[in-house]
Amino acid sequence: MLSAQPRCARNPASGAVLFSADCGAPGSWVDYHKGVFVHTSSCLAAALAATSALTAVAAAQNGNGAPSGTHYSLNIIGVSRDKNVQPDWASGHVIFVALGTKQTAVSTKILLSQSADGSFDVLDKNGTDGEASFSLPAPGGYTVWARALGKPGGQAKITTCAEDVVLGDAGVFCSTQNEVFVRGTGKSSFRNVTAALTTIILDPVADAAAVTACGGTSVNLFDACLLGYFWEFDNNGLKLLQVRFYPNPN
Repeated sequence: MLSAQPRCARNPASGAVLFSADCGAPGSWVDYHKGVFVHTSSCLAAALAATSALTAVAAAQNGNGAPSGTHYSLNIIGVSRDKNVQPDWASGHVIFVALGTKQTAVSTKILLSQSADGSFDVLDKNGTDGEASFSLPAPGGYTVWARALGKPGGQAKITTCAEDVVLGDAGVFCSTQNEVFVRGTGKSSFRNVTAALTTIILDPVADAAAVTACGGTSVNLFDACLLGYFWEFDNNGLKLLQVRFYPNPN
């Protein structure tokens, strides 16, 4: 018979904290870090509060530059060989991209779609064919943090782009701002990259049609004035980029 007290365990595969149905969670166990920022109550909230406190302590001990607390993690992994076609390239927290070299960058499109339920999810993790796919909420409710890891010497650049103007003047429009991640020999720390990964800054001259359609040079991710949003990931030998999404405090 189930105990009346909330029970929790750790998922050996993902490391996420799992909470039992004693706390009113759907199903027998719930992976709290599975893509959605969940608002909780009652005994589950108490269990989560304790877990958050432990997470905050761990973050302070690590000193990795990232905020403490619940987050969604995405690992973008550079590989030197194309991945074989698999029956299920969806789900998980990983996207594979071409590695490139220090001298030659290889570009991968990470197609972006707005999730209907506020979740984060990898829809196509194989970017070695030139395209991967990721769904996430519209910006405003979270911040984005990232750091370069892996063998020293590599670097990568991410630029937010869109492929079309709703008014019919087709083209590719990429932000004039981007984020460059360099893997040095020392400690690597997270930094806030929210603006670059959730906003397109248009060139008022070169992108005049888009500026007209959007009513200004700054366009938020998934604004209806543009279509076909994606991150352009230019890789010069970076083995791993860690990206984290943290919910804004209530």
